[in-house]
Amino acid sequence: MLKLNVKNETSRLKAVVLGTAKSNGPTPKLEEAYDPKSAEHIKAGTYPVEEDMVKEMEAVAAVFKKYDVQVFRPELIENCNQIFARDIAFVIDDVFVKSNILPDRENELDAIQYVIDKINPEKVIRPPEEVHIEGGDVMLYNDYIFVGTYRENDYSDYIVARTNVQGVAFIEKTFPHKKVKSFNLRKSQTNAQDNALHLDCCFQPVGKDKAILHKEGFLNEDEYEWLLNFFGKENCFIITKEEMYNMNSNIFSISEDVIISEKNFTRLNTWLRANGFTVEEVPYAEIAKQEGLLRCSTMPLIRE
Repeated sequence: MLKLNVKNETSRLKAVVLGTAKSNGPTPKLEEAYDPKSAEHIKAGTYPVEEDMVKEMEAVAAVFKKYDVQVFRPELIENCNQIFARDIAFVIDDVFVKSNILPDRENELDAIQYVIDKINPEKVIRPPEEVHIEGGDVMLYNDYIFVGTYRENDYSDYIVARTNVQGVAFIEKTFPHKKVKSFNLRKSQTNAQDNALHLDCCFQPVGKDKAILHKEGFLNEDEYEWLLNFFGKENCFIITKEEMYNMNSNIFSISEDVIISEKNFTRLNTWLRANGFTVEEVPYAEIAKQEGLLRCSTMPLIRE
């Protein structure tokens, strides 16, 4: 049995689901793209190829091995993009929450059923149908749960709007002992530089008391200011539009001191090291073309 425990983003990682890029399928057609960044690369003929993405994910698997983390991989579905394990489910405390994802991704959940079978069934929940929520929008910080959402009336027009207000209400109701704080994110179907697909595309806590933030990802400036004050300006690394586009906030913590980051994030990695973090650099630029990075492709099950 797996005894789940995840209370924040940075405690020492013990067990994780890492997606897979194998049998990732052909390059999607333009109309099949889920986000503006993928669309951009499909158009330009620079959409990532499977072999490169497999290499990138194996580099992450090697880091996990080095730190003695138990790694589960999804069972293989032919011609299916199974990279982004964070979208399909997430753990809060000792509860495994299945996401209501885009319907054609349902089989991605089946591919980790063997992991779910190791969890106490009473601790596995699925929100009602009208509740939309994805793991990339759920950020744990001990007593707090930060949730990315899109509160505007045109929610249903945006395939890039992944967590609705019902999703926020569901988290509040299911975890009444937590302080739930939601953030209205900027969405764009057409411009990847203006699209915060999930909360982890414009914000992530690191270490004990620091955070990476991107101001323009937030529609309401006061919500961005709230986070800035919560962590303290001196503890925040503010990323530019281009750094947001390249997914600088979507790194992944193995512990309060050790962070997996993309090797091209020079400015961020320099700041992290200056603040005492060990940075394990991996190549992830090809996977980043699909508007997801290290946090998106990992789903922690147990942290100490």
